[in-house]
Amino acid sequence: MAWGESKTWLSGTEHQDLYQQLLDDAAAAPVRNSKRKKVVHPGEMPWEMSRQGLLKHLLNEQMNTRMESVDAYMQIIAPGSRSGKHRHLAEECLYVLEGRGYDLHQDCDVEITDTYHWKVQDEVKRYEWEAGDVIYIPPNTVHQHFNADPARPVRLISAINRIYEKFGLNDLEQLEDAPEYKPGVTLTAQMVAELINKKAK
Repeated sequence: MAWGESKTWLSGTEHQDLYQQLLDDAAAAPVRNSKRKKVVHPGEMPWEMSRQGLLKHLLNEQMNTRMESVDAYMQIIAPGSRSGKHRHLAEECLYVLEGRGYDLHQDCDVEITDTYHWKVQDEVKRYEWEAGDVIYIPPNTVHQHFNADPARPVRLISAINRIYEKFGLNDLEQLEDAPEYKPGVTLTAQMVAELINKKAK
């Protein structure tokens, strides 16, 4: 035989129908998708008091919607309060529904070789925003949102692409918790109302 590596490539007896599985998955997609939500009603959007703050999830992979690539949530920041501080590899945009405030951002120096390293830069940049604005978070930027109004809550809509997670790059790190976060506490409707109506101290 002309191929000198024939003894190597002819070895092995394992068999898997991997291509057929792709075909089967594609064929089953219409039926599977017909059972997934195209419309998500407010009562179906779960609340979470997370380390990042008070969230109402609009779209999430765990919510059985047709959305394949984007996660979105509404974040409520109590008067005079702030979100948690975190960074993630995916870029993010937030629409300011109501309120006014500012963001603090720190860029990171990143190196991706055989290993992945990042270092937060010393410079802290401040960005003012108000209702109607869009806040852009560049990839791998340490960021935190602040409500500058002592009397009214802020509402933000966040959208982030989940494709990084699918590629094994779900690099999400919480650096500071939101002040209202309490580990293990189950959120109730009364707690949500109290947080939204809380006055700054």
